[in-house]
Amino acid sequence: MNIPAPLVVLIVVLGLAGIGLYCVLASRNLIKVIIGLQILVKGVVVAFMLAAHLTQNENFGQTLALTIIVADTIVAVVGLSLAVQIRLRTGSLDVKSISSLKR
Repeated sequence: MNIPAPLVVLIVVLGLAGIGLYCVLASRNLIKVIIGLQILVKGVVVAFMLAAHLTQNENFGQTLALTIIVADTIVAVVGLSLAVQIRLRTGSLDVKSISSLKR
């Protein structure tokens, strides 16, 4: 039984996107939400790489993937620093505790 490689990669993309989306929607812990976003974005990067491979444009796909990874890392660092500050102010990493902060 020969399964084509793009189909396997598509299954991996859907798996990563599903796991990441579940983590973002089901979790109330800020750290878990950030990890879920990281997993979701990694699935998107693999999808871009698959699309670049299928269109025979690997150089553009690699450039786009690298740009997305750098931007995603910056977002994760800012999110984690905000989570640390929220933990210091509220004593909890629960998403509901953010609503008690003053505007």
